[in-house]
Amino acid sequence: MDELILMEPTEEYAEDIWKLRQEILDSDDNDKFAGCGCLRTCSSAQEWIDAVRIGSNANNIPEGKVPSNIYIAVRKRDNRIVGVIDLRHHINHPILGTWGGHIGYYVRPTERKKGYASEMIRLNLLNAKQRGIDKVLVTCDADNIGSEKTILANGGVFEKEILVDDCIMKRYWITV
Repeated sequence: MDELILMEPTEEYAEDIWKLRQEILDSDDNDKFAGCGCLRTCSSAQEWIDAVRIGSNANNIPEGKVPSNIYIAVRKRDNRIVGVIDLRHHINHPILGTWGGHIGYYVRPTERKKGYASEMIRLNLLNAKQRGIDKVLVTCDADNIGSEKTILANGGVFEKEILVDDCIMKRYWITV
């Protein structure tokens, strides 16, 4: 697998961010934009980059939201974005504490089944450690075998299944 780095989105990647957004919109995924924050609703890559910056500062967060860092996963070999992953600073929130978790992620449809999701989570666990987060909650739909394997490959320990809007979700904890 090619080496990845996680980085905060910058203007240098604006064109690729917008291409990624279109690829997500064109996909038939049920879980579009997981870990991507407001990318779906932004009218430009710059708007999203600005929103990501604002969202990482606890002092700027609107009521009902939690601060998070959103990273683009960039393949070093060709400087291409292969996915997006976030790290919520805490899950003291009704949705995040139940089924949203600390980490959400999305791998570009054209870059799947290459091990990138596993590596993205591994790298993001290092970010969690730097923030002092000892355990992270990661969830997936019960029928999402790929996500489940990715979570397990990163040390995920199954806690339980829960029902969310007629969908069975699996909760896993990863010790950082």
